[in-house]
Amino acid sequence: DAAIHSKAWYAATCDRKTAEDALYRSNKDGSFLIRKSSGQDSRQPYTLVVFYNRRVYNIPIRFIESTRQYALGREKSGEERFDSIAEIVENHQHTSLVLIDSQNNTKDSTKLKHIVRVS
Repeated sequence: DAAIHSKAWYAATCDRKTAEDALYRSNKDGSFLIRKSSGQDSRQPYTLVVFYNRRVYNIPIRFIESTRQYALGREKSGEERFDSIAEIVENHQHTSLVLIDSQNNTKDSTKLKHIVRVS
């Protein structure tokens, strides 16, 4: 997805800790950025990092080889698929994104509102 590199919300050379620190500093619900995934796995090339309710969520963005599309989180039936990363961002600026806390087994939701730039 070459178009991603020109986007304000894409933090190209950002690791997980740097992304999380930047979002904690922003301290605004709905703050977000997209970074390369740590694992360098072609099936999960990027991670959507979102701040909500004093927490940072790292949501994997999967690449589905068979359809050349992207999806968020773990594979599930009836999941939303997108033709580009930008489409995911645009969609969730208008539609709430479900945030799942696997440790406490709670669900929240927020829209992507504030682009965070990593300095």
